[in-house]
Amino acid sequence: MPHPFDPGYAQPPFDSLCREYPGADIYPPEDFRVEWGPIFHRGRLDGSARVLVIGQDPGAHECIARRILVGEAGQRVQGFLARLGITTSYVMLNAFVYPVYGQSGGNRHIGDEAIAAYRNRWLDAVLVDSRVEAVVTFGQLADRAWRQWKQTPAGAASSIASQALRHPTYPESSSKGNRQKRAEAMRAMLAQWNDGLEQLAAAIQHPDEPRDLVPYGEALEPGDLAPIPEEDLPAGVPAWMRSVESWATRSGETTEAKRATVVVTVPKTLRPWTPIEP
Repeated sequence: MPHPFDPGYAQPPFDSLCREYPGADIYPPEDFRVEWGPIFHRGRLDGSARVLVIGQDPGAHECIARRILVGEAGQRVQGFLARLGITTSYVMLNAFVYPVYGQSGGNRHIGDEAIAAYRNRWLDAVLVDSRVEAVVTFGQLADRAWRQWKQTPAGAASSIASQALRHPTYPESSSKGNRQKRAEAMRAMLAQWNDGLEQLAAAIQHPDEPRDLVPYGEALEPGDLAPIPEEDLPAGVPAWMRSVESWATRSGETTEAKRATVVVTVPKTLRPWTPIEP
């Protein structure tokens, strides 16, 4: 069986963008996990994208898979796009190419000139003279990144429709373990997402699979999370890294150890070998 894969960044202008990525002189290590390297995108860079998704920053799963939005948030985004009939024609970028270290680091640096300048080069590459029909930002930092690009000459000249939506993991991050607050936050997020879906559906004229728009309920169902397509990841990435299972966690007994360690575990339900009975 053939295995499609993301061919990477060999074509201009993406080859230059990858060669010229910023380092610790631009992304201060006290606020960003620069030790895990930059993670640039996920999706189509061949000009076929109809939707641009802007996220916030990579997490543990992304540090290993080397593509953005592949963990829980990415699976929720994949399901969101599927409701619009967008199954392949998308490209995803983040406000930051490095994971944020600490809650306040992103807010402190979202407007940094050098960070914004590099991010705007990616947005120019994806959006100028493109087929993109709509932009979705997930989270406040993503929205601020989009609005900063709109202040550039290229951004000001763009009339692409956009929607600013809550981050896919907003219910968990805002509730701090309180089940009732999580349920309330989930209802609020999905209500906002439903409004966004209506606006986006009107803007997207060329979906991959035309379909009736079905709104979310009050909570995410298992089918609302979609696995990451094989063609979105580098060649040879195992199937379990694309699944809806969690497989990467930061671990350590000290802050230093936890920062330096990501534990990767093949999910039990996706192990290809026969378990050995104890």
